[in-house]
Amino acid sequence: MKSALIAATAALLASPALAGDATVGEKEFNKCKTCHAIVAPDGTEVVKGGKTGPNLWGVIGRTAGTQPDFTGYGDDLLAAGAAGAVWDEAALAAYVTDPTAWLKETTGSASARSKMTFKLKSKQEDIAAFLALQR
Repeated sequence: MKSALIAATAALLASPALAGDATVGEKEFNKCKTCHAIVAPDGTEVVKGGKTGPNLWGVIGRTAGTQPDFTGYGDDLLAAGAAGAVWDEAALAAYVTDPTAWLKETTGSASARSKMTFKLKSKQEDIAAFLALQR
């Protein structure tokens, strides 16, 4: 019994952290909609928002810097995408925490900069979980 408890505890500790809460992320996305909208391919506005940043419909699973019809990407984000960076929940959460730091790490360039200057201090995983549902 004791060894089963130890094995179960070890398995729990070794597993990745729980995913964010999409319901919380939907509310937190209000911080993002100043610059970003979520518009389905059929034109349905899931979240009406700005056009300074790309449409975030289908962002999870997309190669960085490749939203069709968006031309405002910075060179370093385009370089990250060209190097194979694909948005998953963890990458997106890290990016919105500190976009420039994420680009520096992803591109390997100490001079990399992001056009996105806004940084989220909390609920990044929740927003990523919400965006993962927008497909």
